[in-house]
Amino acid sequence: MDPTPATLALEDGSVYSGEAFGASADAVFELVFNTSMSGYQEILSDPSYRGQGVLFTTSHIGNVGANPADNEAGRPQAAAAVVRALNHTVSSWRAADGLSPWLARYGVPGISGIDTRSLTHKLRRQGTLKAALSTCGTPAPALLEAARQWSGLDGRDMVREVTCPAPSRWDGDPGSAWVKPVEKGPFHVVAFDFGAKRNILRHLAARAGRVTIVPAYTTFEEVQALAPDGVFLSNGPGDPAGLPSIVAVVRQLIDSGVPTFGICLGQQLIGRALGGETQRLKFGHHSGNHPVQDLHTRRVLVTAQNHNYAVDPHSLDPNLVELTHVSLNDGTLEGLRLRHRPVFSVQFHPEASPGPHDAHGLFARFFELIEAQPTHHS
Repeated sequence: MDPTPATLALEDGSVYSGEAFGASADAVFELVFNTSMSGYQEILSDPSYRGQGVLFTTSHIGNVGANPADNEAGRPQAAAAVVRALNHTVSSWRAADGLSPWLARYGVPGISGIDTRSLTHKLRRQGTLKAALSTCGTPAPALLEAARQWSGLDGRDMVREVTCPAPSRWDGDPGSAWVKPVEKGPFHVVAFDFGAKRNILRHLAARAGRVTIVPAYTTFEEVQALAPDGVFLSNGPGDPAGLPSIVAVVRQLIDSGVPTFGICLGQQLIGRALGGETQRLKFGHHSGNHPVQDLHTRRVLVTAQNHNYAVDPHSLDPNLVELTHVSLNDGTLEGLRLRHRPVFSVQFHPEASPGPHDAHGLFARFFELIEAQPTHHS
């Protein structure tokens, strides 16, 4: 059976022809590249990729199929997958399906058989580009027009598309081998779902007596009514500048003195709540191998990352904020903490599944902050 053709068009006029996999569909998105060597299912199901297509720099994708335990959300969240070579032969006892059928079930198209190396170089030179992909025969001129006319993600609220509909208690799921059991404390953590990855919730539940997940637009008063010992601000997609009402709630949380921990978008929201600015990176950080230095210990952590925006450290008041981590690739801010409040955040993903695991200890730090408070609810 002959392969189905697929066409990828970029806003700069570049057109790539390849073979279709996944769904028969059209998609318009930001194209970003990810340099991780493993974990393609976790990447494609990460809600932070909403509105983006993922170009994998690893040559072969699909060899371990897909399985329910490795999902970071209930379904694939990326708009499209772009790969050099798709492996249709699944070689894992854990697999419940192949990558292509898994994506097809949820309407996500993919293209294989293109020069991902040259395309990655293009994105590094020119920055993130708008793109359109068709696996159902839409001609290149129409795709090019769609990419150029698309409004993009800047200033757009993408969180509404991925947050949970109502508060709920996290009672776990099939789980991950990367979350080691530890002694739970009598703590109640309220986790804001801006697109939270499941492995983050597993890490919180491993140490907390109770974890309550709340929608992104939960008010400060509603959080107070839940009497949390600590508040977690999750990762999520899009531009933090498009979330002013959430920033206002984060500012109230900081002022209240409740221990607060933010990851990725959570850090950007804390930065803006402190009066700082966020900026778009040229091509973002999307990897499982990004070196970050802890400025206190001087230790270098290998981290997983997924973000196109970052906090401008020069926009923060050094009397209020201590910079704690920095990227060794481009010098961008990777972590901060408040000097006079129990609040800290990181731009990278310490919970990373399948890895790396260098920064797992940040979850312990969060619970140490909670335990150090004069009173907490049990």
